[in-house]
Amino acid sequence: MKKSVKQRITKTMVWFAFVFLLLFLFRFIYGYTKTFNTNSNGALFFESISKVKRNYASKSYKSKSNTPSQTTIKVDQKYEKIAEIKTKSSKFEVEEKSVRKKINNFNALIQFEQKSGNKGYRKLNLLIGVPPQNFDSLYMQLIKIGKVEAKQITKKDKTNEYKELSAKQKSLNKIRTSLIELKSKGGKIQEYVELENRILEIEKQLQELGVSLGDFDNENEFCTVKFSLLEGKEIKIGILQRVKVALEWTVKIYLRIVTTFFFLLLVSYLLILLIEKLKLIEKIVENKEK
Repeated sequence: MKKSVKQRITKTMVWFAFVFLLLFLFRFIYGYTKTFNTNSNGALFFESISKVKRNYASKSYKSKSNTPSQTTIKVDQKYEKIAEIKTKSSKFEVEEKSVRKKINNFNALIQFEQKSGNKGYRKLNLLIGVPPQNFDSLYMQLIKIGKVEAKQITKKDKTNEYKELSAKQKSLNKIRTSLIELKSKGGKIQEYVELENRILEIEKQLQELGVSLGDFDNENEFCTVKFSLLEGKEIKIGILQRVKVALEWTVKIYLRIVTTFFFLLLVSYLLILLIEKLKLIEKIVENKEK
């Protein structure tokens, strides 16, 4: 009996120790993976200019058709490729010069720029247009700048959008040609004015389409890099400090868990006692009635 109780106590202590160790390891690892949070206007900057300038690129490849003969057809893909890099450095001026040099080395262009903040808290946001063939190389160089806190690459197919714009442009050109022919035939002044207004309206739409389609031109082909450089001091945390922080957090959370567990057991025990007493009272009443 004593041996059985001793085994149960030992088993319980092992479980409590295991939970404590698990919490400690979780907090210790979390300390390494947690990224630095900064309030930056970079996201707002890029969002504000996203409607102003979009970069597109083309890619041609051969594909086999679904017909029985399986003839080879040429496919021209239009796509948008965007890299987003957010980095932090204590050597702001040095890193800024390095970024601009790398941009020039890969024949890229700074399409939009925003620089703000006082020394020690400066921010640099760049929207970079880079030739598709240099995109990966520039990206690999930029992620070596400072301490990268966030990075991602997104690629979207824009072929259907390009085809729709082209089809709409052709349709509007046909309508415009037809209206100009009607105008040359003469008629009432009111009809003439209405035709003229309609032609002007179509020409306005054609201009807007021309701007949109101009982004797809081969000579304007670029991929996009959204680059943010934040100035800040590098804080190196030693392993002993990390152990201390993890231990303090573990003890605090562990005590909360144990306390909650203890109160739950206490409430459960009191409820069981109450139920047993009620049952006992019920039996006494039944015996008296007999």
